[in-house]
Amino acid sequence: MVKRGIQEDYLSSLLLERNEDIQAIEKYAEENNVPIMEQTGMQLLLQVLQLHRPKSILEIGTAIGYSAIRMAEVTLAQIVTVERDEERIKIAESNINKKGMNDRIKIIKGDALEVEPEVSQYGPYDVLFIDAAKGQYERFFHLYEPLVSIGGVIISDNVLFKGLVSGESDIPSKRLEGMVKKLRSYNEERMADKRFSSMIYPVGDGVMVSIKKA
Repeated sequence: MVKRGIQEDYLSSLLLERNEDIQAIEKYAEENNVPIMEQTGMQLLLQVLQLHRPKSILEIGTAIGYSAIRMAEVTLAQIVTVERDEERIKIAESNINKKGMNDRIKIIKGDALEVEPEVSQYGPYDVLFIDAAKGQYERFFHLYEPLVSIGGVIISDNVLFKGLVSGESDIPSKRLEGMVKKLRSYNEERMADKRFSSMIYPVGDGVMVSIKKA
């Protein structure tokens, strides 16, 4: 069986080079240890969006604006994105401004578990993208899933988390053990939820795509 690392490297090698603006954000993220979506996972996300053609997207976890900008590049959607880290918000605002996307990307500042009343004002949403605190995925899902339209898509990143969730790699600490347990529970709940058609794709750090059924 081919090792996933080799497979991931091969898939990454086939991807087209991003433009200079995007590469600059990627470089900043790498140099400053800001977690952004891995390239193969990002390509899956962008393809789903291109197929689904959403008019509105909700993102939980802005970080420095990387994913929001990438999503805005391939859609005409209005994007609402939530972030609580003040320093990252400033960088995200700068990156979004440089791309001239201020009119399409709105950052809501605060803890995603506390700002639902504000977020709901801009709903419903065709797509919900969850990419924030991994131990809180279940809470994010239950809080914001009702804002997703029937036929909409919920995309969750990092659901395999470095091979720890699937058991491919050993869990190195008690702190991570708790998070991995929560991610496993999240995956099991989503896959068993008959209101959705869900699948986990082993690209990037593991991406789950859940389609909300009529």
